[in-house]
Amino acid sequence: MLCGIDLGSRSVKLVLADEAGLQDKHVFETVQFYREYGTRKEAGLVIDFAALGFERVEAVVATGYGRNTIQIAGATVIPELKAHALGAVYQTGLTDFTLLDLGGQDSKVIKVKKGKMIDFETNDKCAASTGRYLENMAAVLGIDVAELSRYEADPVELNATCAIFGESELIGRIVEGYSTAQLAAGVNYSIVRRIKPMLRALVGDTLVFTGGVAQGSGIRKMLERELGVPVVVPAFPQLNGAIGCVCHAQEKRR
Repeated sequence: MLCGIDLGSRSVKLVLADEAGLQDKHVFETVQFYREYGTRKEAGLVIDFAALGFERVEAVVATGYGRNTIQIAGATVIPELKAHALGAVYQTGLTDFTLLDLGGQDSKVIKVKKGKMIDFETNDKCAASTGRYLENMAAVLGIDVAELSRYEADPVELNATCAIFGESELIGRIVEGYSTAQLAAGVNYSIVRRIKPMLRALVGDTLVFTGGVAQGSGIRKMLERELGVPVVVPAFPQLNGAIGCVCHAQEKRR
């Protein structure tokens, strides 16, 4: 078995694959994963694969937010951009597209041509276009992220460019009497507005949308309207980076 791990800031994504394809997949809260399945040793973090129910792990490839600070013993480490491009090609079967990945604490836009990354832009300096921002805004509205992510019609205007000020602005809109649906749509549209400059520079005929945020329909529909291109969400958007790690491991075995 080959193991791919995406060490995200909010969650750890782990997939197993063999010659027949993907065999198992898991998503863990980051701190829980390290506490329950990792042991720090001189060689690095040793993962207890047996406790995870994995009997034979021949190779481990890791990527993600924690790839440089959390050294997994025996793992090959690859850049996030490479992992996500590989995962998107594998999951969609496409070779020419623009990839948008909205992670817990960063956002990435990658231009892929003939199955290879040719250009990219990233934003890891501000939380206002990330999954963490959506979690915080959902908490202000008293709903969960899954519900928040569904809304896309009649968005209320939210202009704050900072995640902290954005929460205060949202509270003000609540006081003004807007509905939860309008407020949630406004939060989603504020994400779209912030990432549009990155997308405009690299977008082609098709946009592939990954990350946990892509599991909801609201932002996807907004992106289709704003950009005028089809938006493809693969079967496992949150696992895309981990799947890319497995693809890398498979390439090395050939």
